[in-house]
Amino acid sequence: MERIRFCTNCYRYTLKKICPTCGKETEINVPQKYSKDETVAYYRRKIKKESFDKHENN
Repeated sequence: MERIRFCTNCYRYTLKKICPTCGKETEINVPQKYSKDETVAYYRRKIKKESFDKHENN
């Protein structure tokens, strides 16, 4: 399972090991507490969908 990653240089969330904005290496972000103003929900849904699609195709 992929993890949400964070670029400490440009403060951007991504799923990639290298930040697409600045090209620096990203770090695995610690799990965040649930919040109504969640900023990483998009990435979590994307990981979940890719995992579901992968299992469905097998």
